[in-house]
Amino acid sequence: MFKLFKNLKPFATSIAIVLILVFFQSLSELYLPTLMSDIVNNGIVNGDTNYIFKIGGLMLLVAAGGAICTVTANLLSSKVATGFGRDLRKKIFTKAEGFSLEEFEKVGTSSLITRTTNDITQVQQVLVIIMRMMISAPMMCIGGIIMAVSRDKELSLIIVVVLPILVATISIVAKKGLPLFKAMQTKLDKLNLVLRENLTGIRVIRAFNRIDHEKKRFNDANYDLTSTAIKVNKTMAILMPLMMLVMNLTTIAIIWFGGKRIDVGSMQVGDLMAFIQYVMQIMFSLIMVSMMFIMIPRASVSAVRINEVLDIVPEINDAKEIKKADDKRGYVEFKNVKFSYPGAANPVIDDISFSAKPGETTAIIGGTGSGKSTLISLIPRFYDIDSGSILVNGVDIREISQESLRSKIGFVPQKAVLFTGTITDNIRYGKEDATEEEVKKALETAQAIEFISNMKDGFDSVIAQGGTNVSGGQKQRLSIARALVRNPEIYVFDDSFSALDFKTDAKLRAALKKETKDSTVIIVAQRVSTVMDADRIIVLDEGKIVGMGTHKELLTNCDVYREIVSSQLSEEEIA
Repeated sequence: MFKLFKNLKPFATSIAIVLILVFFQSLSELYLPTLMSDIVNNGIVNGDTNYIFKIGGLMLLVAAGGAICTVTANLLSSKVATGFGRDLRKKIFTKAEGFSLEEFEKVGTSSLITRTTNDITQVQQVLVIIMRMMISAPMMCIGGIIMAVSRDKELSLIIVVVLPILVATISIVAKKGLPLFKAMQTKLDKLNLVLRENLTGIRVIRAFNRIDHEKKRFNDANYDLTSTAIKVNKTMAILMPLMMLVMNLTTIAIIWFGGKRIDVGSMQVGDLMAFIQYVMQIMFSLIMVSMMFIMIPRASVSAVRINEVLDIVPEINDAKEIKKADDKRGYVEFKNVKFSYPGAANPVIDDISFSAKPGETTAIIGGTGSGKSTLISLIPRFYDIDSGSILVNGVDIREISQESLRSKIGFVPQKAVLFTGTITDNIRYGKEDATEEEVKKALETAQAIEFISNMKDGFDSVIAQGGTNVSGGQKQRLSIARALVRNPEIYVFDDSFSALDFKTDAKLRAALKKETKDSTVIIVAQRVSTVMDADRIIVLDEGKIVGMGTHKELLTNCDVYREIVSSQLSEEEIA
């Protein structure tokens, strides 16, 4: 956890002020029992009213000063903790933005959400307690012992007996609680995962009548987390009653033995009252420490999980020396490319070589699992290849900055993703400063104007979270428009026409041909009708190229392509 506290440097001044204020607050609390003792011994016993008012007034001033220090310290510590939490969330989010898809899969989306929210909140809460107590608790404990001993050395032997009992109690409870706190955070991850799958997959769940099954999954995860939380709370609930029991027994012992010492004249009543208060301060300081022990184990687990994210070194990084691209624009070339997913026995892509040029359309087709989507996800460098090279404009993509590489590409994913906001906002995601004319033109090319004009607010119509208020085909057209507005050098369409009817598909491809005539177009498709007019068709089978050429050439010399065509088109259409 202390590793995370390096992020507190910007708040060093505020922390120093908090510690100074807490120091003076502790001094005021330690001084008050002494003043009270003086009032009893010198004022009440002697009947000196003026002395009582004088010292009483001083007590009020000291108490007021301590209260001001406490309120100010609490305000500053809260500001520091919330600022620290804000910066840490930003740091994790920024770090996650730089992860490759492999790192996202390793950590897990639901776990990343938990670590960014719940885990940081745990650390934030314990930071407030540490700032308020790390000076106060030790000072109250040590100061209380010194002041108690100064009042009566023999009676202070009670403290020597009690302190080890309290420390042992706190240690045993904390030792039992730590593993449970760790388990709680893991189970919270599981609950978030189940909840996220339920919310995102609600249509499938209802379609297959699996609501009861999903309720059971959620209840199992929920009860699992609840039972662990109850175990933790039971363990920690023992602590406070034990502390109070020891405290009350200690008070009884002090009064018992202190009364005897007063009886023989070895101690004054005021000193006994002050002694009781100092022992109470020692006890309360240990209770404060026990509260820290309750929260620190859980925060420590959270801190470890946060550090796990921050310590991940992304596998995909920009080269130290960034090379400039040639004068070429939009050239893509694969040279003997091989790629395997982590832990896979066989490569998904093996010995792939081809080139794509501006003004040409390169289509990739193949059976399910042949590696089509994987192949094109290598172009924007979502993954790094095992061997070979991928060149864009004559330069290996590993020697170009990721930002520069991706700025050249208009990528339309297989699963259309839209963001909450208006239609215009979603299109401008492709180009932030796109004009209204550019947005309109992109939507016209993507054949989206017709359905947008039927919407109540037109271009200002709001897209719901996940794009649930538009159909699959509409999502795809908006995704295509988002790529078109960039006017990139390279267009990559990953099965982006699958939800379109044949008529819209044909109109869209005809419009695209005009808009992309100066760019390189790479299309992955399942439909033969989508790829048959391409300048070059690449046929994949089990990660390898088994055919390359035009539609007519492949019908003659590629069995795999002929099988795909015959499964989709009639003999008349093939002819």
